Amino acid sequence: EIRVDIMTAAGEMRQYQVVGRKAGTEEVPNPEAYRMVIFAPNPVAAKSKFWYFMRQFRKMKKTTGEILDCVEIVEKNSRTVKNYGIWLRYDSRSGTHNMYREYRDLKLTGAVSQLYNEMAGRHRCRPRSIQIIRTATLGASELNRPNGAQFAKSNVRFPLPHRVDSAKRGQKALSDRTFSTVRPTTYLG
Repeated sequence: EIRVDIMTAAGEMRQYQVVGRKAGTEEVPNPEAYRMVIFAPNPVAAKSKFWYFMRQFRKMKKTTGEILDCVEIVEKNSRTVKNYGIWLRYDSRSGTHNMYREYRDLKLTGAVSQLYNEMAGRHRCRPRSIQIIRTATLGASELNRPNGAQFAKSNVRFPLPHRVDSAKRGQKALSDRTFSTVRPTTYLG
């Protein structure tokens, strides 16, 4: 039997808005609804995370409640690179830690995917032990980390040193000859 863990971060994470409430009773026919923005790989995992947090914050769980709505939030402008700040909390082997991280990406979901991958690499942190507290789009002056700040300057340049014009000098790039008698000139000034 193959067991699939729902809280994995395989591929790009998605952003969902989940709305749920306690199931109506005769005393309270229309109970208060709760809305949560959750990052998860699919809607099933988003609903599962919703009930995980509702058990912690309110006396409510899946058997006594109902999901009213689960919608994926899609970013409007995903053509420009933006700076994102992410506040999170994670459980390590020794305790619970708060953390702030900055990422550059086209979309918030891309930045969150970077976060999950980096936390797995640097801290051996499993996706189930990461809780995203808050996210924000940051301006260039609001960046605290030097890695993101170096790209946020107005005069940033990306040099392309040592390019190879084609596979061999004086020939097309996709030539039928494997080897060449001359080395390529890669410095183009």
